[in-house]
Formats: sequence, C-alpha cells, structure tokens
Amino acid sequence: INAEYGGGIMESNLALAIKFIKAVEDGKTGDELDEFYDPEVRHVEFPNAVTKALKSRNLGDIKEASLKGKALLSKQKYEIVNSFVAGETVILEVIWTGVLSINLGNVRAGDEMKAYFAQFYEYRKGKIFRQRNYDCYEPF
Repeated sequence: INAEYGGGIMESNLALAIKFIKAVEDGKTGDELDEFYDPEVRHVEFPNAVTKALKSRNLGDIKEASLKGKALLSKQKYEIVNSFVAGETVILEVIWTGVLSINLGNVRAGDEMKAYFAQFYEYRKGKIFRQRNYDCYEPF
C-alpha cells in the first residue's frame, strides 16, 4: 500500500483508513475487523460485476462477507491511488488486484482479477460508521 498524506485530525481518519485497508490486504476477517468498525456501522456496496444488486450490510454481515471473500482469494493487493479527506469522511481511490483460489466464471484458480474502487469511509469516534463502495471490475 502506497499513500501520502498530511496534517491534523483529518490525518488521523486517513491513517485509520489506510490501516484498515492494510489489515484487509493482510487477510484480516471476521472479529479481527471489530477494531475498525463502529457497532452501528452501515456498509453499502453499489451494484457491480460481482454484486449484482445494491447490498446494505451491518457489522455481522460485513464480518460474514469478509470470511466468504477470504475463501475466494489466495492473495489480494490494494494500491491507494488517491485520497481525500472532508471533515470526518475519507475517500480512497484504489486499484485492487486479487488472485483467486477457486474458479469464478471464466477466471481460473490462480488467475488475477482487477478492479478500481472508490471507497467512502465516514468516521465516528475513530471507527468506520458509514462505508460506501463503488467497485468497477475489469471484464472476467
């Protein structure tokens, strides 16, 4: 993960977002994500090539999805291309690369998938309270 940032309280939320991305990249799932999320978190993932319909998740759903995702991937990498901070909100532009551990559509186990993410993290007391993901996958 490569990212540069500067100054103040906003740096704190940006540093937390970068720490979160690194934890996910390193394979943290389930209860290991509690340190990052507010118990009342709401995560919205907008429709994309993997998630066909809008998904809204609470903390339990997020943990369950993280475990399912880990079973699909042998490795993943997040490259933070850009970051913005507005008040308590951190916006990350990310290039994601994942290596599949199973066959998925035309992609075989061991093949890479690539996507471009815009992620919005709203913080409350140092934890992610609201998260929105706009994920654009390369064709597979």
